[in-house]
Amino acid sequence: MKLVSLFTGAGGLDLGFKKAGFSVVWANEYDPTIWETFEHNFPETVLDKRSIVDVPASEIPFADGIIGGPPCQSWSEAGAGRGINDKRGQLFFEYIRILKEKQPLFFLAENVSGILLPRHREAFSQILKQFADVGYNVSYKLLNANDYGVPQDRLRVIIIGYHKNKVGTSFEFPKPLDRRPVLKDAIYDLRRAKPAKEFNKTNGDLEIPNHEYMNGGFSTIYMSRNRVRSWDEPSFTIQAGGRHAPIHPQAPKMKFIEENKRIFIPGKEHLYRRLSVRECARIQTFPDHFIFKYRDVADGYKMIGNAVPVEFAKNIATKIIQDLKNINKSYGQIYEEKAQRDYVKNPVARHSS
Repeated sequence: MKLVSLFTGAGGLDLGFKKAGFSVVWANEYDPTIWETFEHNFPETVLDKRSIVDVPASEIPFADGIIGGPPCQSWSEAGAGRGINDKRGQLFFEYIRILKEKQPLFFLAENVSGILLPRHREAFSQILKQFADVGYNVSYKLLNANDYGVPQDRLRVIIIGYHKNKVGTSFEFPKPLDRRPVLKDAIYDLRRAKPAKEFNKTNGDLEIPNHEYMNGGFSTIYMSRNRVRSWDEPSFTIQAGGRHAPIHPQAPKMKFIEENKRIFIPGKEHLYRRLSVRECARIQTFPDHFIFKYRDVADGYKMIGNAVPVEFAKNIATKIIQDLKNINKSYGQIYEEKAQRDYVKNPVARHSS
């Protein structure tokens, strides 16, 4: 089954769906710091590099599903929280514009838990209504990726729509897996990481690709909380910034001094380093053969922190593909014939520069 990917990023969501049996035929990503990584790891996928607002729906190929996570900073609990009043928050409507025109069997949109905050309730309800108005039975739920094969606590809202006429049912979220992985499962076997070069530039080719960590001091905000999880715990959420990467579990948990103030255990300071880019990738369940391309180490952390964890995506995608196999066979044949006609009339757009 074919997919179109919007707000693609490095491709965590895409890779999870690919592992479940989907094929990503076309993707859109506007950030030039990500292009090399995506093209290296998805050579079979056409990458459109325009802003999504400049992409006519007619230039997007026919697909069975549309997936993607519109930028989440506008809805973040930690950020300004401007939501739909921020241009980035309004990109949800670009997603809906394309969905309305293409009418695939299903869509999936991912966002941060902050979108459920009371101050965003009206805007979020409007988004859900618009998804329904363009033809979809909409389901959404706040999930922890740790329940679905990912060794970190990561709360995300997943919105899934099944076409009212073409599928006819609503998505039911899969139950959590029996076992929740921890840090030891993900990174215990990695060798010693290498510090980034001066100005946090990459070391280039390493024996273990991307196994390097950001240097630099720790802010008072960072030191206000414990940033260490032990080997037998899931990681803290992997964020999109290296300066806020969790501390490696080789270190003891930080010592409480007073409210909003902690310190590294005296005499153990050498054990406190940030997780490496590769360790963060492992925690986000990217395989080691997935290589992140960057010059500034910060861009590696950003790509990984903004991604949907691969195994999280795969577990949801597996449920979707099982549901779609139950679609009426006669409709499925008609749908495939339409896909072939559309492809002949409008081959995949190749806006790769």
